[in-house]
Amino acid sequence: QVQLVESGGGLVQAGGSLRLSCAASGLPLSRFAMGWFRQAPGKDREFVSAVTWSGGRIYYADSVKGRFTISRDNAKNTVYLQMNSLKPEDTAVYYCAADASSRDSTIRDDRSYDYWGQGTQVTVSS
Repeated sequence: QVQLVESGGGLVQAGGSLRLSCAASGLPLSRFAMGWFRQAPGKDREFVSAVTWSGGRIYYADSVKGRFTISRDNAKNTVYLQMNSLKPEDTAVYYCAADASSRDSTIRDDRSYDYWGQGTQVTVSS
């Protein structure tokens, strides 16, 4: 059974940091591109960041570039999202996802992803 489990969310003040983790079981993450998406109340799910299976190419949404860092440890079957300088507008449920196709052209598209975690809440207070 494939599972992606996010952790590390919580409540933080503006300017603070959080580190999200996404641990996989039932599938080798080394074969998947991995992405982070988020969904705020009343809004569509949006792309945050993604990394190719090898870690060789990394992508960020403009809204988080320079503040968030994605990384992966294939040996631990885990992907991370380090979030610094958090803003109230970063408040959302954050999801990790695995993409078997691993195509750069679709890596920002949530429809390309095959497996999803249950999400972890991140709340940034002003």
